[in-house]
Amino acid sequence: MGKLLVVGSVALDTVKTPFGEVTEVLGGSATYFSTAASYFTSVDLIAVVGEDFPEQHVAFLKSRKIDLAGLERRPGATFRWKGAYSHQLNEAQTLDTRLNVFETFRPKIPAQYSSPDVLFLGNIDPNLQLDVLQQVKRPALVACDTMNFWINGKRDALWNVLQHIDILIINDGEARALGEDTNLVKVAKKILARGPKHLIVKRGEYGVLMFNDKQVFGAPAFQLLDGLEPGHQPDGDDLQVGAEVVEVGGVLDGGKGDEGSPPRFQRHQAGLGELPDGLPDGGAGDGELVGELDLGEPLTGPDEAPDDGFLYLFKDDLAKVDVASR
Repeated sequence: MGKLLVVGSVALDTVKTPFGEVTEVLGGSATYFSTAASYFTSVDLIAVVGEDFPEQHVAFLKSRKIDLAGLERRPGATFRWKGAYSHQLNEAQTLDTRLNVFETFRPKIPAQYSSPDVLFLGNIDPNLQLDVLQQVKRPALVACDTMNFWINGKRDALWNVLQHIDILIINDGEARALGEDTNLVKVAKKILARGPKHLIVKRGEYGVLMFNDKQVFGAPAFQLLDGLEPGHQPDGDDLQVGAEVVEVGGVLDGGKGDEGSPPRFQRHQAGLGELPDGLPDGGAGDGELVGELDLGEPLTGPDEAPDDGFLYLFKDDLAKVDVASR
């Protein structure tokens, strides 16, 4: 893909759904975009956080090999967003937005970031998005995100931004608010006429729609059997269970296994389900080792883990730990 620069929000989110609630978890458009993109390419991130931003979140971003030279920490509080979802998970209701240090954020593009191949303008003030565009050499592709806060408060500036981008990514509620119509086809025509070559509309459990001047393309959402509260991530306590994660081929039995031993997995309850029948009971509790599972064949990653509602820890030949929430 080449060099990817992401400029946007890193936030602490409080989210309530019918299935659970989380308080001040890692959020923000730049966070989610950078994390997803890090599985495919290297990512440079520019954002601002307050002095209250937890170090564990910085460690997570670093673990994804995201370049944080552009992550600025300032005195004051980190940007916070509070929202709620109904059973219709395709649209959030914003309950509270506190910009905090984000309010006076002025992105400064380091020289090493000034010529990206791809630029993603995350959810920040449209005037700042324009400022970023003026600080970099025009990338081959520019994508943009926004939210109702800016659509309602700085509509004219946002329309100006859209003249200079290739892709706009918003949810259906934001699309209707920006296009001032309930019909997404009419909304798409209005938005595409203002500059973007493509409009991607996120529709939650219903998937996404992509509009351009030639076609409309729809993709369904991946259907989940069980849902967790948004923002749930196993923390360090979930993973520290008194057994060393060794290379594939080792036995996860609280110590180092012999080379050539059948690959096994540590299975951790972490509050995600009950112990399946026929497996050893290790005194199951949140984050405790509840048994070892020898499936007979070498298993190399999360995609091969049993779908039983537990966490499985793996270590591949690059000595990188992956966590699968199943």
